[in-house]
Amino acid sequence: MHRYLLMHSVGIFTLLLLNSSLAAQQRGQWIPGQMGLNARIVPEPGMTFVNIDIDYTSSKLNGPRGNGVPIQGSYDIWAVENLIYYVPDSKLLGGKVGFMIGQPTVANGSATLPQFGLGFGGFGAADTFVQPFTLGWSMKRVAFYGAYGFFAPTGRYTPGAANNIGSGYWGDHFMTGTTLYLTKNQGTSANLFTDWEFHGSKQGTNNTRSTPGQAFTTEWGVGQALPLKKDLSMLAQLGGVGYDQWQVSDNGGTIPNPIPGGAPLPASLLPRYSVHAAGLQANFIMPGKNLSAFFKSYWEYSATARPIGRTLVIGGTWTLRIPKAQPGKSH
Repeated sequence: MHRYLLMHSVGIFTLLLLNSSLAAQQRGQWIPGQMGLNARIVPEPGMTFVNIDIDYTSSKLNGPRGNGVPIQGSYDIWAVENLIYYVPDSKLLGGKVGFMIGQPTVANGSATLPQFGLGFGGFGAADTFVQPFTLGWSMKRVAFYGAYGFFAPTGRYTPGAANNIGSGYWGDHFMTGTTLYLTKNQGTSANLFTDWEFHGSKQGTNNTRSTPGQAFTTEWGVGQALPLKKDLSMLAQLGGVGYDQWQVSDNGGTIPNPIPGGAPLPASLLPRYSVHAAGLQANFIMPGKNLSAFFKSYWEYSATARPIGRTLVIGGTWTLRIPKAQPGKSH
C-alpha cells in the first residue's frame, strides 16, 4: 500500500512538473547536431574559424514513457556558435594537438532547460566552451581524436527566471571523433562522435540546489564526396546523419516542489531524458582555399521526458594555415 502511494505521488509530481511552463525537463549541455560528416577531424596546423548556427523547433513535449504531454506554445531556440581552433605545427605521440574556445556564442533561450510558449526574448551571451586538449591522428583509412572540454557558466542565469540563456553550472566533457574511410580515395566515409558529460551543481529556487545527471551523446554520419571540378578544387559531400542523447545517471540534490508550500523534493525523482534523430547533410568544400560550408537537417523520431522536434544547422569553416601549405604537396 505504501509503495502504491509513493508511486502515485511520484506520478502526480512528474505530471505537474512536465506541464509547468517554467520547468519542462533538463537537457544536456551538448546541443546535438553539431557534428555529422567528418566528425570534426583535427584541422591542419594554423588557426581555424568555425561558425555553427543551430535552429531547434518543437511544439511537442514527450513524457517519461515517450507519450505526448499537453503543452501550450512551442520551444524555439536559435544558437550562434563561433569557435576558434588552434593547431600548432608540432606533434605529440605522432598526433596533432589542438586547442579550441567557443566564444562569442549567443542564443535566444536556454538550451539546457527548455521552456514552452515564451516566444522570442532576444539574444544574449551563452556559456563558454573551452577545449584545452585535443590529440588526433590521421592515417590513410582512419582519422581519430580524443579531447577534453568544459562549459563555464558565463551565460545569463537566475534561478527561476524565464529569460535564462546560460546553464548555471560547470560541465566536463570527454569526447572522441572517428572517421573511417571506406574507399582508398577517402571519398566514402563513416563517422562517429561521442561526448560523455559530467555536471556540477546549480542553484534553484526556494533554497534548492541540484546536480543534473550525466549525459552521453553520439553523432553519426555516412557520406560520399563528389568532385565538382576535375582538378578536385571543388567538392560536394552528401550523406545521412543522426544523433542520440541519453541521460545516464540520476539527478542529485533537491528541486522545488510544484505544489505551492510543499517541501523540496529529491531531484532523483525527475525522469531521465533521451532523444534520437536522423537526417541529411550537404557540404561544399574547397580544399585549396581551406574553406567549407555545411547544411544539416534532423528530424527527431523518438524522445522521452523532453521536447521532440527538428534541428537545422548551417555554418562554415576556414583555416589560416601556419605555415602555408607547399604547392603540390599533399597534406
